[in-house]
Amino acid sequence: MPQIFHHSTNTFAKATIFSALFVGAGALWVLGSLNRSSYVTRVGMAPKQPVPFSHQHHVAGLGIDCRYCHSSVEESSFAGIPPTATCMNCHKQIWTNADMLAPVRQSYATGQPLAWTRVHDLPDFVRFDHSIHVKKGVGCASCHGRVDEMPLTWKAKPMTMEWCLECHREPEKFVRPRSEVFNMEWKSPNQRRTGAQLVKEYRVKPKVTCSTCHY
Repeated sequence: MPQIFHHSTNTFAKATIFSALFVGAGALWVLGSLNRSSYVTRVGMAPKQPVPFSHQHHVAGLGIDCRYCHSSVEESSFAGIPPTATCMNCHKQIWTNADMLAPVRQSYATGQPLAWTRVHDLPDFVRFDHSIHVKKGVGCASCHGRVDEMPLTWKAKPMTMEWCLECHREPEKFVRPRSEVFNMEWKSPNQRRTGAQLVKEYRVKPKVTCSTCHY
């Protein structure tokens, strides 16, 4: 029986298979890189807000503690966005006629909350509890970055599952004394040693199973 295909067909088939494998691997690498890029994670991007609120001015400049505005962060699963009344505690007396604060005054007068754009907005299928992290010694800056240096608030960390697992697998690299959780400038001279001691003291036993964070 005569040969149907030319001998070169074998070479062509092998080349096609190997090319497909390389193209597939390349596509996966591109998708993985895109998924970690700031285009997807929004790291470093400050969304437009109804009022250009500056943490740098209020925290570093005026020395306002995180808990003054985010009053529920130690007891609730959510840090919470402060009500307009909290802003007006000060702004009924200072900067009372500033144009940039007109939306705040209108919100206070009408009782309609400001429509802030969430900077750290986790998917609905992710369960995260602020209070437990605060109680275990995870500092604000560990997740939110140095907000005291942000004239506008942007996302400092990717908040991906890979990023969360980095802390859950090695909490000693991140845990700090509870007294320093809200101190943006705190740094340990020996984080590994300090963290290891605190992990034992605070009984930090983070889980890495799917059901820990996903419904």
